[in-house]
Amino acid sequence: MNIRIPLFGLVRDERSPMNGLIEHYEQIAKGMGLIEESMECYITGGTCKDFNTLLREVDEAEEHADKIKRNIRNHLPRSLFMAVDKTLFINYTRSQDNILDAGQEALNWLGMRRIPIPDEFQKEFVFFLHKVSKAIELLCPALEATVGLVHGDGKLDRVSIKNTYRAVRAQQREVFRERIRIVSAVYRSDLDFKDIYQLIHFVDALFAMSHNAENCADMLRSMIAR
Repeated sequence: MNIRIPLFGLVRDERSPMNGLIEHYEQIAKGMGLIEESMECYITGGTCKDFNTLLREVDEAEEHADKIKRNIRNHLPRSLFMAVDKTLFINYTRSQDNILDAGQEALNWLGMRRIPIPDEFQKEFVFFLHKVSKAIELLCPALEATVGLVHGDGKLDRVSIKNTYRAVRAQQREVFRERIRIVSAVYRSDLDFKDIYQLIHFVDALFAMSHNAENCADMLRSMIAR
């Protein structure tokens, strides 16, 4: 009979660094919510929140996430019996943190100078933004299920957990296809070169957000490998 040893032994410890990953993700999700709402307003030409105010709010979420990340890393157990490889764990925190870093970069590209988004591109940009946001949203159940399994929750089904990873990867494939389509359309447009350059970098930064979410899902899959 296979017995899964939780992170600190046979009894779950609420101080487990795995719980910190969920706390860290909550700040990533908070920042993504701010980014998505403001970007959609910007793209459609609405009356949006002051850009500097938005940047401060996202920076606060990112700073809070960084503090959580540092706290997790500084309090990793020195035990030889961690259920999750320490290097893999640290790499996961980096990839999850990179999601919000890429979001900040996207904001900076969008706010570098005001670009009136042409009507023919507005729906495409909003559609792409929502697809990126969905990839990050799908990471949440994947992370929560992984933490539960590592902590020894016998109610969790490994097949169902693996499906949460597949959902993130499938969404990333959609984001990738949409990125190629929208970058091609912008590049072939009659927009000024500076506008094209700025918008393509904005799209690439958004793509990096979902790409990092996919990296996180791949590492979660490795964490539960037998």
